[in-house]
Amino acid sequence: MELKFRPLHPLFVAEASTVDLRQVHDAETLARIRAGMDEYAVLVFRDQPFADNEQLDFAQRLDGALHTKLGISALQKNRFGNEALGDISNLDENGEIISSDNRRRMYSLGNRLWHTDASFQDPAGHYSMLSAKVVPPVAADTEYADMRAAYDALPAEIKARCEGLHVHHSIAHSRQTLGFEFSESEQEALKGAIHPLIRTIPRSGRRSLYLASHTSRIIDWPVPEGRLLLRDLIEHATQPQFVYRHEWRVGDLVIWDNRATMHRGRPFDDTKHRRELRRVTTLDIVEPAAVASPA
Repeated sequence: MELKFRPLHPLFVAEASTVDLRQVHDAETLARIRAGMDEYAVLVFRDQPFADNEQLDFAQRLDGALHTKLGISALQKNRFGNEALGDISNLDENGEIISSDNRRRMYSLGNRLWHTDASFQDPAGHYSMLSAKVVPPVAADTEYADMRAAYDALPAEIKARCEGLHVHHSIAHSRQTLGFEFSESEQEALKGAIHPLIRTIPRSGRRSLYLASHTSRIIDWPVPEGRLLLRDLIEHATQPQFVYRHEWRVGDLVIWDNRATMHRGRPFDDTKHRRELRRVTTLDIVEPAAVASPA
């Protein structure tokens, strides 16, 4: 059966028809998923019982090279022993809920800020794929913002002002805004990266803002002036009409395009309820012919 998508929001986000992504190896279906990503930027796949290796394998089939330079890697080792497998949980290496003053928890609170994965690296993140293993009995949702629609809605004079600007992205900056302190060696490992403020998405050709809480300054601008513009743009891009809120179910796999969206986790009582998800992010690099859509 042909894979179909049902829109979940007027501007972006769609839910896929029934499919077992573990069994998807054919070029036609993989190309259909990529085309869905070009159109919707966020795709929701239900009932995907991925083992960790299966999620990693699928991500590579869909989009190639995996991101392994996670920000948390500068602080501690990955509990799964594989830096390509992001630990989006409130659990320690023994599977127990971490304490409220745990340093990893303090660092992870930054995920509640609007961000785009791996923008503090070069190459940055392309697709992120988040798999829900344990979902708490209370709302622990994730919000997504359509940065393409946000760009389209900007006044012409703001678009012109933003054209050609480049921005420094630093995960140390976003964490420090919350009061998180880094050692000298940690800061050295998290120097950040520079990316254009406005991007053109390959294949779709759509223009998009490329923003995040990680954005620390606009290159060649006075820092205060640059940060004010960045703050104004983030406020514009996260207005309700541009935002979708995802209510997680066990077995959900949500894929999003980091070049076209921002996202944030919403708060819940993470010192009481278990929540465990796994994230795999691919690298934003020139697409090899093997993953290009067929003619």
